[in-house]
Amino acid sequence: MKQNIHPKYESARIVCACGNIIETRTTVGDMSVEICSNCHPFFTGKQKLLDTAGRVERFMKKYNRKPKQ
Repeated sequence: MKQNIHPKYESARIVCACGNIIETRTTVGDMSVEICSNCHPFFTGKQKLLDTAGRVERFMKKYNRKPKQ
């Protein structure tokens, strides 16, 4: 086997937007994530509202379409 070709596998901290910190090991290093298993709706069973305001309006404006009435 070739020597010194493998990346270093070191300790890392993954920090979620909700404040949860996960200690793990990775070759990438420290990370920030928006959602984790503590705040994801699939694992918590709670609905989380995401800001989707204006998506339909932007689509209509982008493709010059008029809304149905």
